[in-house]
Amino acid sequence: MKIKTNEMEISTASRTEWDKLAKILSQTFSKNAATQEAKGEFVYENYDLLKYHEFFALLVPKELGGAGLNYSEVCKIIRTIGNSCGSTALAFSMHQHLVAATTWKYKNKGVGAPLLNKVAENQLVLVSTGARDWLGSNGNMKKVEGGYLVNAKKGFASQSAVGDLLVTSAPYQNERNQWKVLHFGVPFSDKGVSLLDDWKVMGMRATGSQTVVLENVFVPDSAIALEREQNEFHPVWNVVLTVAMPLIMSAYVGIAERARSLAIVRTNMKNSNNHVPYLLGQLNNSWMAALVQWQAMYERTDELNFTANKRIAAEILALKTNVAEACIEPVKLAIELVGGSSFYEQSELERLFRDVQASQFHPLPKWDQYAFTSSVLLNN
Repeated sequence: MKIKTNEMEISTASRTEWDKLAKILSQTFSKNAATQEAKGEFVYENYDLLKYHEFFALLVPKELGGAGLNYSEVCKIIRTIGNSCGSTALAFSMHQHLVAATTWKYKNKGVGAPLLNKVAENQLVLVSTGARDWLGSNGNMKKVEGGYLVNAKKGFASQSAVGDLLVTSAPYQNERNQWKVLHFGVPFSDKGVSLLDDWKVMGMRATGSQTVVLENVFVPDSAIALEREQNEFHPVWNVVLTVAMPLIMSAYVGIAERARSLAIVRTNMKNSNNHVPYLLGQLNNSWMAALVQWQAMYERTDELNFTANKRIAAEILALKTNVAEACIEPVKLAIELVGGSSFYEQSELERLFRDVQASQFHPLPKWDQYAFTSSVLLNN
């Protein structure tokens, strides 16, 4: 199969050329970024391009119809996109982490092939609500013949503006009065699924992360993928956290890298005050801290061959906190270097600064991560 653009034609069998194509597409993403972000409008055109070039199946194994890229390669592609448009990179990473989790299950447990095949065939967009739900989940489920009726509001659902399948959960009190959380998928086309127009935020405005509303949505018994105890850590999180966080943080590494590049260009264009070389050196140190620890994150996944356990999940979460803080710092220092012009909305640095702040809100937020890591260390 061939993929064509105006600039190049590539074979899906070539790994390096996927990265080249991402760089070409990112030139378009960069041109659109400011306008879309100012409107708070989802990156529809960017997603159309990614779908046309079959990027949504990058992680799907070749035998199931996908590109079969390594996990680390997809992290690097998201970083490339993050250089041009943080919203596109972040939204795209949310889809990829669900594909990554399913691919891990396929490789290590022999399950998940039907969903991966559908993603490859139809370039389906998978939307997660796991970050907002965490251990307790929200909403309610009522048992009916053949399944359940679900009512819930799921916030921070990135890409919900164009989602095909919502991967979500809700609490359920069973016949023994035990509270469980059931995990399931819901097509966005199902009756009772709607979106609120509530994504009015400081940064990442073009991620299409509206709240998804489920009103008496029927979920058949066959759609229940997992039942777990409510408010208790389940082993599934050892997989989800480990594969999700490196992909998500790739977007912010791309943002920090772009801020570094802008700072270098702007610093060379002006007369340097005495403190400027030190400030630029400090900025680069922060960037290097983000880069190296991000690399340590995806290396721990061993290209989705890792053994899932709490230890690796705790390491990934600790690195996630460090990478988030290390990404914020160089953007802040870039603004200090460039000066007052970066305070204007027309400045790219102003947008990068707002976008990078979102890095600290992904699971687990810093203080929750500290507590989780402590519990793992003390129970070993």
